[in-house]
Amino acid sequence: MAITPADASSMEMMKGPHSSTLSSPEVPGSSLQVVGSAKNEGCTALELLSIEQDLDHIVTFSAGIDGMLGGGVPVGKITEFCGSPGIGKTQLSIQLAIDATLPEPFGGCGGHSVYIDTEGSFVIDRVVQIATATVRHVHSVAKSSADPELLAVADGYTLEVVLGNIHYYRCHNHIQLIALSNILHQTISNINSKVCLIVVDSIASPFRSSFKDMGLRHRLLSGLAQTFLKLATQFSLAVVFTNQMTTKTQSNGQSQLVPALGESWGHVCTIRVILYWEGKERQAHLYKSPSHPESVVSYQITKDGVRDVTDDDHAGLDSVAKVDWEEIVLQEDESLDKISAVEGRPPSKRHCPLEC
Repeated sequence: MAITPADASSMEMMKGPHSSTLSSPEVPGSSLQVVGSAKNEGCTALELLSIEQDLDHIVTFSAGIDGMLGGGVPVGKITEFCGSPGIGKTQLSIQLAIDATLPEPFGGCGGHSVYIDTEGSFVIDRVVQIATATVRHVHSVAKSSADPELLAVADGYTLEVVLGNIHYYRCHNHIQLIALSNILHQTISNINSKVCLIVVDSIASPFRSSFKDMGLRHRLLSGLAQTFLKLATQFSLAVVFTNQMTTKTQSNGQSQLVPALGESWGHVCTIRVILYWEGKERQAHLYKSPSHPESVVSYQITKDGVRDVTDDDHAGLDSVAKVDWEEIVLQEDESLDKISAVEGRPPSKRHCPLEC
């Protein structure tokens, strides 16, 4: 579903984060309570701990990444995945959108996903491929357990169910993205099941090519982040942003790769993960988290989606990634190069961040 400029004008998209009124709807399966209300009611630290311990996580199908994040991508928070083109940001986003539909007995949330595509990189054939592998995995687990209840749940988990639970929106610029964010609370309320995840792939794309006023860009981004954070807390869902990388020149004249959108944006997201290449291996670096230590794990992109790297995979990891996903990598490269051309910068190349 694409949001047109005509739609945008009717959505009052330029309302600031404080003028947008988000009520506290009753959402099926929602367990997260909003701390503090219009009456400015407080709570105890013990109550906060209880709420935090009850939060769900959305698995990535990489035990390394899930363990690093404390069980997966947490609900009620904003998690950002940053990385150069071809590192697997979109692949991870698609994997998460599918995993949010996993039935609860199989470690999922059993809900719906909202996928906001700002780069045009949501390739439906790839979505079907990963979803098919996920459905096959669920049926395999149920069959091996021989549990009648699991088998019954697995029988109802089909490719059609997965695809029907992913709600897709295509936004071509920042106006459409802001407009959509301001009506998402109503959209989520109208879905007859709980929404577990919102993905924005990517948050950087609409804001990198059309802004000369950096102050305005900062205000719009801050308001957008506040809107998504309200959605995360009120609907007990996870918000995932993907972000691009840009080159920053230091005072000594050396350059380094850093996440796009500036240093102030780095304070917005609760959790930040940097994805990069270490030789021929993909690495995920937990750079910022309020509750888990900084750490680095390896992962890979396979035909079935995001997976761990095993000892047997190391030898053939690079050939698998580049042979199977060369076309997808080129699509991500071309998307970022279009932005670079508008900004008058040379095309980006995949390489590891020096520092973050």
